Amino acid sequence: MLSSCASAEKLVETGNYDQAIELAIRKLAGKKNKKVKYVQALEEAFAQVTDRDMRTAEHLKADGKNANWEKINDIYRRISRRQEAIRPLLPLIDKEGIKADFQFVRVEGLEKDSREKAAAFLYDEAQELLDRGRNGDRQAARLAYSQLEKISKYYRTYRDREELMQVAQDLGTTYILVSVENRAPVVLPAGFEAEVTRFGVRDLDSKWSVYHNRQDPNIEYDYEAIMRLTNIQLSPEVVKERQYEDVREIEDGFDYVLDANGNVTKDTLGNDIKIPRKVLIRAKVLEVYQSKVATLSGRVDLVDLRSRELIDSQAIGVDAVFENYASTFRGDERALSKETRRRIGNQPLPFPTDEDLILTAAEQMKPVVKDKISRTRNLI
Repeated sequence: MLSSCASAEKLVETGNYDQAIELAIRKLAGKKNKKVKYVQALEEAFAQVTDRDMRTAEHLKADGKNANWEKINDIYRRISRRQEAIRPLLPLIDKEGIKADFQFVRVEGLEKDSREKAAAFLYDEAQELLDRGRNGDRQAARLAYSQLEKISKYYRTYRDREELMQVAQDLGTTYILVSVENRAPVVLPAGFEAEVTRFGVRDLDSKWSVYHNRQDPNIEYDYEAIMRLTNIQLSPEVVKERQYEDVREIEDGFDYVLDANGNVTKDTLGNDIKIPRKVLIRAKVLEVYQSKVATLSGRVDLVDLRSRELIDSQAIGVDAVFENYASTFRGDERALSKETRRRIGNQPLPFPTDEDLILTAAEQMKPVVKDKISRTRNLI
């Protein structure tokens, strides 16, 4: 934004050297007549920023901290990119015939040395962090992974970096088991737990968290997300009958409009005047309504398996509803409402068993449980 709104000279004056260089290069590229102001701005900005960067790099080296090698390498890379951007313009002569002077730094060796030392620092630090990770410090293992990952900025392959990253991934990963626990005073039907936990957990996974809905004996789990069922209620089988009448006004033919003498009235064109004949039609409906409801409620608890501490608890509940309408009618079918028409011809159905309705509730419970578990990911 600065380079588009400010002049190159102003950018140099305010110390925005790289923006000034970018603007000047854009204005000079491909032009035969090189404007003096852009040539001078480029020359001045390049000299100033190169001097500043070299002094900063030397100061960081003198500080003696290995952690500085990343910053030092960034500086040398920046100098190299800047020089390569200017190189295609050389020799740069303004329209008055004055040749610009650019003092390029032989930065290749400096960049290579700082790159080697930056990678070595990250590698050594990752080794120390991995030692802490092997002693149970999961965050240290994750930081080790991050440090090893940074090395790819300097080298495509480096020592045993790939193998150590896998070690860090394993040490830093949290494993969560999803399970069901029945605390309701009702025996659950066979297959209930399998049904509730039969949902994709892959999309719950993150870089450092893995969810399983089946226990792997080879894995030591860190947390358990438990769907604790505390209450199951089954309503009685309800059958209700009701009678009602649908009434509708329709047009049924027409009547002539008569004058005082009993003659048919004519319009201005000589046509007979007619008016629609309105009649009410009726249909008596007998409706049978069946219903049965299974209500399941409980909580989703997140438990730290190492400390046995309850980390989070969220209430859950679903209703599995069986409903059926069966209707018959007597009278004029044209009187039936749209809602009644949908139910005409239906037959009473056998009620589902308690087990079947509970399993239906288990199916409905799956997305609820999954949503509650997803809300606890930031706690792990």
